[in-house]
Amino acid sequence: MTPKEYLEQAIYLDQRINSKLTQTENLRSLTTKVTTVYSDTPHNPAPDCQRLEKTIAKIIDLENDINKDIDKLIDLKKEITETINEIPDLRHRTILEMRYLSFRTWEQIAVALSLDLRWVHRLHSKGLQKIKIDH
Repeated sequence: MTPKEYLEQAIYLDQRINSKLTQTENLRSLTTKVTTVYSDTPHNPAPDCQRLEKTIAKIIDLENDINKDIDKLIDLKKEITETINEIPDLRHRTILEMRYLSFRTWEQIAVALSLDLRWVHRLHSKGLQKIKIDH
């Protein structure tokens, strides 16, 4: 695993968490939808409670997965922070933290640090070269 791949793990895990949160919201909205069917034929007076129960069970399972992923993300960010903190140059550390822990875009980093975008990329590359992965 390259230093960049190692650091990007947090970004991808964060994106997976956000995706699962969106899925949870979609399932929740399904539980509140009610449709009425007009028909002359008799119907079952009992609502389909089993469908609702299955949807709620899916929501609970997904929320448990999200909580596990959040725990992993917290541990991973702590590990990445420790790895980045071993880099002696403050500029390199700052750029790597902004990119891989705060998930900022290159443009946001350049503006925040008042640097040219190309210079941010150069400093980023130099910072990556100093990353030591023990995994």
